[in-house]
Amino acid sequence: MARWGRWTALGAAAALLATGCGGGSGGSGDGKGRTADVHASAGSPAATGTAAAPPASLTGQKLDWGRCKGAGGSAAPGADWRCATMKAPLDWSKPDGDTIGIALVRATSKASGGDRAGSLLFNFGGPGGSGVTTLPAFGSMFSSLREHYDLVSWDPRSVGASEGVRCRSDKDVQAAESLDYTPDTPAEERAFFQDATDFGKGCAKAAGPLLAHASTTDTARDMDLMRQVLGDRKTHYFGISYGTELGGVYAHLFPGNVGRIVLDAVVDPTADAVGHAQNQARGFQRALDDYLASTGEDPKKGSREIADLLHRLDAEPLPASDGRKLTQTLALTGIVLPLYSEQSWPSLTSALAAAKKGDGAELLALADGYNDRDSSGHYGTSAHSQRVISCLDDRQRPTAQETKRRLAQFEKISPVFGDFLGWDTAGWCHDWPVAGQYDTPEVSAPGAAPILLVGNTGDPATPYEGARRMADELGKGVGVLLTWKGEGHGAYTSGNDCVASTVNAYLLKGTVPKDGKVCS
Repeated sequence: MARWGRWTALGAAAALLATGCGGGSGGSGDGKGRTADVHASAGSPAATGTAAAPPASLTGQKLDWGRCKGAGGSAAPGADWRCATMKAPLDWSKPDGDTIGIALVRATSKASGGDRAGSLLFNFGGPGGSGVTTLPAFGSMFSSLREHYDLVSWDPRSVGASEGVRCRSDKDVQAAESLDYTPDTPAEERAFFQDATDFGKGCAKAAGPLLAHASTTDTARDMDLMRQVLGDRKTHYFGISYGTELGGVYAHLFPGNVGRIVLDAVVDPTADAVGHAQNQARGFQRALDDYLASTGEDPKKGSREIADLLHRLDAEPLPASDGRKLTQTLALTGIVLPLYSEQSWPSLTSALAAAKKGDGAELLALADGYNDRDSSGHYGTSAHSQRVISCLDDRQRPTAQETKRRLAQFEKISPVFGDFLGWDTAGWCHDWPVAGQYDTPEVSAPGAAPILLVGNTGDPATPYEGARRMADELGKGVGVLLTWKGEGHGAYTSGNDCVASTVNAYLLKGTVPKDGKVCS
């Protein structure tokens, strides 16, 4: 279980697939905003903590922007996109030591001269999501921002083209799908924890020294090096899902370098690993209840029926396709994916109906989409990178005994998702080869420019309450909360004009909305 759940590794990208980007003006809300100075002088380049300022050989490096190459057989981005590799310290406590390559992608601004505001960095979540592939794929959703910014994203260390980690083979990934991730017997429990141990060993072998240097803090420091290499005095940033935690950590480390930062689908920075799992159980159950209500079904009755289906699958998986079977865990993952976007709810209706008739193919296809499995049986590695990053971040390592004591509480929160997420807290980082760094991230950023937080009341993966907590943790006058009364993971790409116009006004004009503004 990652800090906010295994199911967010592809969450932002999955939500983007099913949504369009809103624009223009209109919608609800109140108040005129303040203005954030995009051209103010930068703060000290030195980070807090143990890291020293990077040497001139890194801050002064010139990037060689060239044609992007498709990753994993995918089509290369179009002509507007260029790729480059930035050198960063492997170990930020030794910035003059060995380096690693950080892969970047960029589409330059259509503006010129004083109309160009600099670079706008994007992180789409996970941790483990590839910005090099995601931003070009969905760049049209952010086209209005290109009027003033170069649109830039990157593969964080241990992800994709930035020393991406593959911890096990496709064959082993598929074999692990047959495990019971809510173990009911001592034998299933032993297999569950042995699989976690084996996965960690595979990551240690694949990542080598990088396993201890792929944390969110490391990536935040990479971001500030990126700012300097790109020639920006301030960091302008759009973080979604996990990207909001990364943004908060960056703001804490470099408050004087904060420019215009938007955090959408906000992670609760006050929750530890168990707290995030409980938050996510609430969030997905809330989204499922909303979905069931939209179909005219009583949410409690509908949840009981789904829970009964999952219990039956635990005992006897359903036949699906190509000789594969729909297990309890795969069915749960298939249910999760459509909850990321309201437009995908009809696919959940169809898949559940088929499963109740004994056909698991549709739910399995949804699970494969989330697990990044293609028709040839090849799996992407975002979940591998997610585990590498989150287990280095998280200090908490719940034992089997502690987990069992909490299961009743998890199941009370969610009869559908609670059992899985409860067990996941024990298995995700079990016997991990390196220790975690913190229980909760430090995101306080006194003196930083206003940061716009966008919380969605129906967000399943990062429940709305986390946005207010992030605002409070950032500090008075720094965290500014915009609320959208909607469904799905993330708000800006939902198509809501009020959200889009408010965010665009902040990023393009520096207009900070009144804290507490509501869009519906």
